[in-house]
Amino acid sequence: QLAESGGGLVQSGGSLNLSCTAFAWNLDYYHIGWFRQAPGKEREGVTCITPNSGRTYYADTVKGRFTISRDNAKNTIYLQMDNLRPEDTGVYYCATQGGGATMCSMVPSLYNYWGQGTQVTVSS
Repeated sequence: QLAESGGGLVQSGGSLNLSCTAFAWNLDYYHIGWFRQAPGKEREGVTCITPNSGRTYYADTVKGRFTISRDNAKNTIYLQMDNLRPEDTGVYYCATQGGGATMCSMVPSLYNYWGQGTQVTVSS
């Protein structure tokens, strides 16, 4: 099971650092994605990272503001979010991608294990 943490309430322009960790299994070999879902909207991909080369991909809406990273020694994936905007508000989820693809994706349907999510609220 995956577990996210680090969400909270922050003012516009502020920062948060989310963490995603797994209990009893190793994340080293998985593509990991971060997703978010705002009230009344569909879940959308934010960023993802590959297991070996650590290549990263970002949605255009967060490029230059968010940074995904992984610490295999801690079995943890991080999402550093800077210069937050009110439109970044939502529940943030991490997930592992299934299917053995060589590249990570930001399409939610390609991910098979999900955390419970952590709430991020950005006030204007």
